[in-house]
Amino acid sequence: MAKGDTAPARTRTTRRAKPAPAPEFVQLLTPEGERVDHPSYTVDFTDEDYRGLYRDLVTVRRLDAEATALQRQGELGIWASLLGQEAAQVGSGRALQPQDMVFPTYREHGVLYCRGIDPIMPLSLFRGVDQGAWDPNEFKFNMYTIVIGAQTLHATGYAMGVAKDGKVGGPDGEAVVAYFGDGATSQGDVNEAFVWSSVFNAPIVFFCQNNQYAISEPLERQTRVPLFQRAAGFGFPGIRVDGNDVLAVYAVTRDALDNARQGQGPTLIEAYTYRMGAHTTSDDPTRYRIASEVEAWQAKDPVKRVRAFLEKQKLADDAFFDEVDEAARVQAVHLRERVLDMPNPDPRTLFDHVYSEGSPLLDEEREQFSAYLASFEGSAH
Repeated sequence: MAKGDTAPARTRTTRRAKPAPAPEFVQLLTPEGERVDHPSYTVDFTDEDYRGLYRDLVTVRRLDAEATALQRQGELGIWASLLGQEAAQVGSGRALQPQDMVFPTYREHGVLYCRGIDPIMPLSLFRGVDQGAWDPNEFKFNMYTIVIGAQTLHATGYAMGVAKDGKVGGPDGEAVVAYFGDGATSQGDVNEAFVWSSVFNAPIVFFCQNNQYAISEPLERQTRVPLFQRAAGFGFPGIRVDGNDVLAVYAVTRDALDNARQGQGPTLIEAYTYRMGAHTTSDDPTRYRIASEVEAWQAKDPVKRVRAFLEKQKLADDAFFDEVDEAARVQAVHLRERVLDMPNPDPRTLFDHVYSEGSPLLDEEREQFSAYLASFEGSAH
């Protein structure tokens, strides 16, 4: 280079992968209520089956709304609403066989309902009356898990046990499903569960409800690729389904569960949906998302699209829709009454289930706490 020439400035550029465009997903029912075909998935429902799915969706939404109202009125400590995610839960819940085992988060009220569990059960937990009142073995539905992603490891271990017990293959094969949200995919527990389930060919379906937000963090701050594609890196199939389409969710989940029962290992399902409300009743979603985004997703409402389908196919009339709404309202009123009638537990029961056989330290703490409570007896309130 000649004297006086100046070299071009060298700039260091950081290459950052752009988020991949949202891929198409499995869909059988459009937001307008039109049936569409898919080359790999379909459903063979009767007219009554379609009406039953609508009844489930409406009932689950109405009970969820009642629980939210109860929290706002001080009757529950907190509540995690499923508003907007009803199709993902009802579709997958109805695809389960009686022998299958479910590992939920703290939001699977719709799946719980589909398993025939009394809706009062999770409300007693969030009211602080007990620590969950159902028997996981009786209902094949594990306790609600508050720790994000922890249930995926529990589910994987359970599924490995199912395989070791020889309960895969044949008409009575068993499968396990683990529910979690998009934010949980950033947790180490979930990735460890993927590793173990893949290596040991566990009969498990990982069902991710991608509702677009991990509390306040949008999806693009959690991943640079679609979530379902992560499964390939662990050696098992992943598929994305329209999470607001109850028919597609049912078809995809049924297929994945069948594969698991037949010994074909795990599957990751990404149900692409949207959380219409707050993460929990302690959250304010208006601080991190705009109204127009919510409005755009309201046009994809899972309940409205099934109603549109029923109307277009002339499978239901106004009398049916009115009857469903009224039945759901009655259930919600009954649920409220039962919540308000729940007796307050004896505070001493706090110590009952810490250790299976107790401990000297626990006994001492119980005595101290009992003495503390006794100090208020007879005092004016």
